[in-house]
Amino acid sequence: MPVREPVGEPAHDPARDAAGEPVPLLVLAGPTASGKSELALRLARLVPLEIISADSAQVYRGLDIGTAKPSAAERRQVPHHLIDIIDGDQRFSVAAFQAAADALAREIHRRGRLPVLVGGTGLYIRAVTQRFDFTAGAYDPDLRRALAARAAREGSQRLHDELQRLDPEAAARIHPRDTRRIIRALELYQLTGRPRNLRPQKRPASPYAALVVALEVDRACLYRRINRRTDAQLAAGWPDEVRALRDRWPPDAPCFDVLGYREMLDYVEGRRSLDEVAREIKRKTRHYARRQLTWLRREQVDRRLAVTGGVGDTHARAVAQWLAGKVRQGGEEA
Repeated sequence: MPVREPVGEPAHDPARDAAGEPVPLLVLAGPTASGKSELALRLARLVPLEIISADSAQVYRGLDIGTAKPSAAERRQVPHHLIDIIDGDQRFSVAAFQAAADALAREIHRRGRLPVLVGGTGLYIRAVTQRFDFTAGAYDPDLRRALAARAAREGSQRLHDELQRLDPEAAARIHPRDTRRIIRALELYQLTGRPRNLRPQKRPASPYAALVVALEVDRACLYRRINRRTDAQLAAGWPDEVRALRDRWPPDAPCFDVLGYREMLDYVEGRRSLDEVAREIKRKTRHYARRQLTWLRREQVDRRLAVTGGVGDTHARAVAQWLAGKVRQGGEEA
């Protein structure tokens, strides 16, 4: 199935306010199942804020249970953005996310609220806070794995045909059987949303006064949470959700590249048992969490918040008090 092109355009103008001052931004980062969304919801009781989702799976409409998307009640309680914005046959590039997040942060700040970026997609977070450099050095290991899996299923010629449509200049330089280079070219296109000759080459200064909070969870505890959450997702009707997606989109649609959905599709279509698929999803989610933990250890963060028995009001109060202290400190320095 022809995949619709990435949505949106890269941002060109810094996301500063009307006076040219950096926009305040709080980032709540952490591995999957660490409690980021719960912390943001509890913090919203103490601080006027709106949530910008930094989750590359929650952008898809119809992928609710398997992506642990906030409930309708939670989204009524606190405004959430960049959730349910594309269909299953579309892709949403990192550059498009940056543009959308920049515009939203400005709007939220103008409303007198704090924009809070919440999620575990490292490239999305870096695109906003570090002005991700959309050049040949950009990479996404998870996207690369997904493209490699597609090449194994569909063949390199199918991916080369897609590249020919999206970036003809790159396709002309790459042999249809050179799978590695085809994957790399498609990866770059999906990250930037543009062919090579139109990609920005300079990294602008950050338009944000950003504070980054990283949730830290003991690995064994995190793995138990992942296993319990997967069981709860299955009980909540994840297989039925995938059946509905299958009825609407063919199996090569990008939405099925989201973690757990292709495995669940195998169960829905009778290729594997539910027990086998559940074990595989848990294993892959734990591996994903481990990669997120590795990424967070390398990142420069302003505060690391230890979460042991789950996120509670104590954690939210600690973050709110810390934010207030940072605001006071900033005023004294000014």
